[in-house]
This record gives sequence, C-alpha cells and structure tokens, in this order.
Amino acid sequence: MSKSNRAFGQHFESIGIKCLFIALAIVYIWIGGMKFTAYEANGISPLVSNSPFMGWLYDAMSIRTFSSLLGVLEILVGLLLLGRFVSARLSAVGAALSCILFVTTISFMFSTPGVIEPSLGFPALSAFPGQFLAKDIVLLAASVFTLGESLKTARSTTIQ
Repeated sequence: MSKSNRAFGQHFESIGIKCLFIALAIVYIWIGGMKFTAYEANGISPLVSNSPFMGWLYDAMSIRTFSSLLGVLEILVGLLLLGRFVSARLSAVGAALSCILFVTTISFMFSTPGVIEPSLGFPALSAFPGQFLAKDIVLLAASVFTLGESLKTARSTTIQ
C-alpha cells in the first residue's frame, strides 16, 4: 500500500472514530430522553420484568421510576461518550458503562418470551423483541471499540 493510500485510510479512520463516539452518544441521549415517557417505560417493561437479573427492580420501584432512573443513566453515558473530545478518561467510563448496559440488554434475548418467531422457528427472530434486541450486539461491539480506543488514548497521554 502506498504512503498516500495509508494516510488517506488513516484520515477516514480518524473521522470514523469521531463519528462512532458521536453516534453512540446520540443514541444514548435520545433513547435516554425517551425513558421519561410512559410510552418507553411501558415498552421496556416486558424486557425488564422477565429478566432474572432485573425483574426484582419492579418490586422495589414503579415502572416509571425505574425507566426514569435508567434514562438518567443513559443520558449520563451519552454525555460521558461525548467527553471523549475533552478527556479520554471520561469516555472510557462512558464506554465501560455502555458495555455493561448492552450486555444486560442482550441478556434479555434469553429471558424475554417471543424473541424467536414461532411460525418460523429458530433462528428466525421476531420483529419485537428479537430484532429489536439483536441490534444491541452491534452497539455492544461499538462500545467495546470505544472503550479500547479511550483506554489506549488515556494511557498514551499519561505516559508522555
């Protein structure tokens, strides 16, 4: 590969990394904001209530309260990811939290009824909740990447 092609590729890679942080932040802030609505609180209720890890939360608080608290966390994660443009350490915290959140939502694929489309059988996914949850696999991968990039950058700035 020529030197100019490598530089061209590195330029687009740099743009892509910035876009990834911004896109993840937009997703978190937008969806986090929706968590303050009854529509979204009721929408996530079947996912949470069927989870062996999280179902107990509805015994401790209302569906709306849980959704609002989750919204606060998601907005915070989005802002921390945007913090990458100020501090790689901020975005590392946001990306780590993002990884935890997406591992949690992916776990719903194994606890929520209706993930597999019964008329087609496995591996056919239903539109909701199956395909809705499956997209979180990609978002988890993006979170892992942003965590690695943030940690690498934070480490290189502290070594210098």
